[in-house]
Amino acid sequence: MKCLIIAAGMGKRLSGRAESKPLLEVGGRPLIEWVIDAGLQAGIRKFVVVTGYAREKVEGHLSALAPERRISVSFVRNDEWEKENGLSVFKARNEAGDKFILSMSDHIFDPEILKDLAGQPIGADETILAVDAGVRDNAYVDLEDVTKVRVEDGRISAIGKRIGDYNAFDTGLFLGTPALFAALEESQKNGDFTLSGGMKVLAAKGKARVMDIGGRFWIDIDDEKAMEKAVGLLKAGTSETAKGRA
Repeated sequence: MKCLIIAAGMGKRLSGRAESKPLLEVGGRPLIEWVIDAGLQAGIRKFVVVTGYAREKVEGHLSALAPERRISVSFVRNDEWEKENGLSVFKARNEAGDKFILSMSDHIFDPEILKDLAGQPIGADETILAVDAGVRDNAYVDLEDVTKVRVEDGRISAIGKRIGDYNAFDTGLFLGTPALFAALEESQKNGDFTLSGGMKVLAAKGKARVMDIGGRFWIDIDDEKAMEKAVGLLKAGTSETAKGRA
C-alpha cells in the first residue's frame, strides 16, 4: 500500500515561518516527516507526494530523506496548486494504486490512527474517512476552519465546513480506492475542486464510510495559534493529551 501526501499548497497563514509549509518544523521535525514516520509505523514504505508551491524545496528535502528512512518517494506536480486540495488528490490518480492512504502534509496525529485505518476492509467502490466524534470541547480543533461531518449508520450523509448539523470532524486521513478519483472528477466537472466535493459524490451513493479515531490525538496546523497549540501538546506528550479533551 502507498501513502499519498498532499503538499502542494502555500500555507499563506504560516508563510513567514518557512519557505514551504510541509517543511515547517514543529516539535523538532518538519510537518511532512510526521506523516511519513506515521506511515512507517503502519508498515508503509512507498509514498507519493503531490507538490506545487516551492516544489523544489519539498522534493529536494524528501529525496534526501528517502535513503535515510529507507523509503520510496515519488512526486506528482500540480501546477494549479492555487486551487483547492481536491485537484491535488486527483492529479495523483495514476500513481496511487488500487488501495492507498491519503493524508494532508500539515496534520500531526497518533500513528495508531493510520495503522488502524490501513487495516480496514474496504470495497473497490468505497472510501473511508477517519473521523473524530468528539465534537464537544475538543481542544485540538478550530471550529471555524475544521471540516464537519454528519455520520449516519457508519456512513457520511453530509460533509463541509459550513454544515450546521454534524456529529464528527474530518481528520484529513482517508483510506481510498480509485472510486475517489472518479468522484473527484465528477465534482470538478461541476466546478467544485475541494476534496469534500468528491466525498459528497461518494456519500450520495452510500460509498463514503467512516472510522472513528476513538479520541486519539490529531491536529491540523493551519495558523500560528494551531502551531503553538501543537508544540505545547507535543511537549506534554501526545499519548497523554490523547487521553482526554482538556
